[in-house]
Amino acid sequence: MAGSIGMMDSAYFVGRNELLTWINSRLQTNLSRIEEAASGAVQCQMMDMTFPGAVPMHKVNFDAKTEYEMIQNYKVLQDVFNKLRIDKHIEVNKLVKCRPLDNLEFLQWLKRYCDSVNGGTVNENYNPVERRSRGGRERAPKSSIRHLKSLQPNNTDKSGSDDIVGHQQSSGGARLDKSGEKVGAKESSDELQALSKEVKDLKLAVANLEKERDFYYGKLRDIETLCQTPELEDLPMSVAVKKIMYAADAKDSALPEAQEYMLLSLHCGSDGDKIIS
Repeated sequence: MAGSIGMMDSAYFVGRNELLTWINSRLQTNLSRIEEAASGAVQCQMMDMTFPGAVPMHKVNFDAKTEYEMIQNYKVLQDVFNKLRIDKHIEVNKLVKCRPLDNLEFLQWLKRYCDSVNGGTVNENYNPVERRSRGGRERAPKSSIRHLKSLQPNNTDKSGSDDIVGHQQSSGGARLDKSGEKVGAKESSDELQALSKEVKDLKLAVANLEKERDFYYGKLRDIETLCQTPELEDLPMSVAVKKIMYAADAKDSALPEAQEYMLLSLHCGSDGDKIIS
């Protein structure tokens, strides 16, 4: 079914307001812009509603803000597509940029696909809010239990284990390394440092590009000034160069027209005729 939804399908004529209404009514969310669904969490839960239990909701991050966090959500979604044999490639690199048109197109496809499965009807037995919150709660107890087993002595009695459970739950199930430092805190710090470095690298790259742009713009401005010199502006070479510089169509090169003008001017010049641009 996924492969049969072509670009001229009626799905791609669904407006953003209709899509937002579709999402908010089914998932009990409050999205006001298409870009707010760029994290991939909404798409994951729509698939979970369409195929109950198919999506490991505890892996879906509804608070994803960075591209790294969003990519993790799309990995979950792509795994679900693969498991359900849905032949649809997800343009993750475009979607995480939060560009409206890319996300609009993907949501249009998703609505068309989900409607083709359930006929556009709502699954009355599906509680989206509970499913989201339950998915979030499922993560901490599992890590707490694993950590508890690693710390609990063999001779610990029931009351002792209860105390450990309470301590672990109150601390958010954080694991400790050999030095006693929270592993989660270390991972967050490392990730923050990596992101900070990436931001610095991107800023440096942008600065270099702007410097290069200004350099070539200055060269073009000098050429333009030279061609506008009264003694030179009517020369065939000056006219040909200005044809290239002032070409309005960015898709088609003005070079062939400029070359033709030069050849014509040389030919007519040899006959003693003056060329008028």
